[in-house]
Amino acid sequence: MNAEELFTTGIESLKSGDNGRALDLMEQAVGLERNPLYCSTLGLCIARGKGDFKRAVSLCKEAIKKEPKNSVHFLNLGRVHILANQKKEAIRILYMGLRHSENKEIIAELNRIGRRRRPIIPFLERNNPLNKMLGKIFYTQKAGKP
Repeated sequence: MNAEELFTTGIESLKSGDNGRALDLMEQAVGLERNPLYCSTLGLCIARGKGDFKRAVSLCKEAIKKEPKNSVHFLNLGRVHILANQKKEAIRILYMGLRHSENKEIIAELNRIGRRRRPIIPFLERNNPLNKMLGKIFYTQKAGKP
């Protein structure tokens, strides 16, 4: 198999949830051709398969340096941060990717993980009882619920 075939098969394995096979295939593809897309996808595979987030982030950032306008690299890096329980950083990275192109997968990922709204009274802590109560009232009424 050439690098492109390995990559394509690896993507299929990744989508089907076979992280081990996807990791093996991506490592082989990168070994044959150090393509930025292959590197960022390998980063995602490493995060899913091995939990080595430091190496995964490094590979994704390498891809972003080589192709800074490719939103897929930002998507992969954002997913790595999600797997590493770094939601705030993931959201920041995903929004950076949207600046380059309107990637539907990035939008779906942002919708899936959600975002917290700003507190009603910004100078009070988010968990202040007044902010909690006003937030429930305000956002419930805004959503059209009684």
